Amino acid sequence: MNEHDSERISGLLEESGLQRTSELDEANVIVLNTCCIRENADNKFYGHLGNLKQLKEQNPDLKILVGGCLAQKDQDQIRERAKHVDVVFGTHNLNRVVDLLDLSKKNGPIVEIVEPFEIESDSSSYGVLPVRRELEYAAWMTIQSGCDNSCAFCIVPQVRGPEVSRPFEDLVQEASRIVSDGVIEITLLGQNVNSYGRDITTRLRSQEEGPKDQILAGPHWPDQGRRRARPLFANLLQEIGSIPGISRVRFTSPHPKDFKREVIDVMAKTPAVCEHLHLPLQSGSDRILASMHRGYNVSKYLERIHEARRIIPDLAVTTDIIVGFPGETEKDFEETLAVAAEAEYDSAYTFVFSPRPGTEASEMTADFCNPDIVSERYERLRTVVLRSGLRKHQERVGRNEEIIVEGPSKKNASVMTGRTRQNKLIHFESEKKIPIGSVAVAQVVEASSRYLRGELVEVLETPKRKMRIPVVAV
Repeated sequence: MNEHDSERISGLLEESGLQRTSELDEANVIVLNTCCIRENADNKFYGHLGNLKQLKEQNPDLKILVGGCLAQKDQDQIRERAKHVDVVFGTHNLNRVVDLLDLSKKNGPIVEIVEPFEIESDSSSYGVLPVRRELEYAAWMTIQSGCDNSCAFCIVPQVRGPEVSRPFEDLVQEASRIVSDGVIEITLLGQNVNSYGRDITTRLRSQEEGPKDQILAGPHWPDQGRRRARPLFANLLQEIGSIPGISRVRFTSPHPKDFKREVIDVMAKTPAVCEHLHLPLQSGSDRILASMHRGYNVSKYLERIHEARRIIPDLAVTTDIIVGFPGETEKDFEETLAVAAEAEYDSAYTFVFSPRPGTEASEMTADFCNPDIVSERYERLRTVVLRSGLRKHQERVGRNEEIIVEGPSKKNASVMTGRTRQNKLIHFESEKKIPIGSVAVAQVVEASSRYLRGELVEVLETPKRKMRIPVVAV
């Protein structure tokens, strides 16, 4: 979501007349869009900020802007630690970045943070901001902001605020515009995509039926005349997945407590929706899950995975797991290993617990785990995950996979890379240059735990891009 926000900031700045440069010392404006999910992100940010001080001294006209989650949380601390910063803005007013830049040129350093409670509950302005997409064939689309959950380790509700879903019709129209531009893959973003629309229908159920129902909640609500509060994610997924011209729809991240059978059914019956499910586990111990306030147990979690794999052929499943949450015992960790082995993940993002100031877990200092023990557990978990990942990849050897070409490999320019519908990376050689965004078929010839090697079979389709001609009024 932060990367998508960065695309929007870039779009706004470029629309104002600025041009992008890859060289810091050539820049007139530098924007740092921050994340505060983990401590190492904080440390990297302040390191970058310190390095920019010298540039500012060499070029007093340089403007440095800081936005995002860390700015939302630590606005005063940023200005105190780095007086060379010109603008500090948060997660709810990135649409103001050009105005704030102009104000700083006239009036000096400025801090403007909009608090979550100041946001209009039915605001649809997010979708109309210009976007500078990094990939012409793929786009992110934010369907909701904020989070209503209270996970003990997570800072997101404090910096992003409560859940606010964008109007259903706005999202479908935006997706249609994106596809008309030549985009063939859309990823739907939200802190908890499964709960999308619950805030909308909760608000509408106490009101009389009217024309705004369909604009806000889509054509499939109310249900048979019943104005009940319910999530609308399954409806949205099906509607966007049915837009003519779209090839792939992805989403992240769902929450296990809200992941319903209706979403699985839509994934199975809507061809554009990819066969990939990222379902964060966080811990395989019911005791630790309760301490985290996750709202589900291991049995329910595994039941959802087994059900999804039964209904959706060739489904890849990935996850997030935290090692060393306060109070985690060896028994708790062994239960996590057991769940990881049973779930047979294709891959996993594994993290060592990072206490974030302002969260409940950061106050559990008496229960913090020994760092040496946590490091050893982390390596044991990686072994289990890499083993299942290798096994899943070996099962694909000999198969033909549809891929979208992403370009040359970062390590070897003579090798091309592509990504399957299951979000697996395939490296392959090609004598001719294949345009980025092409749809092709590659046969898998070799497997490792993290990627596949293949041979190009054929190119099915090259990208259809539309040229944009700038128009200036005189």
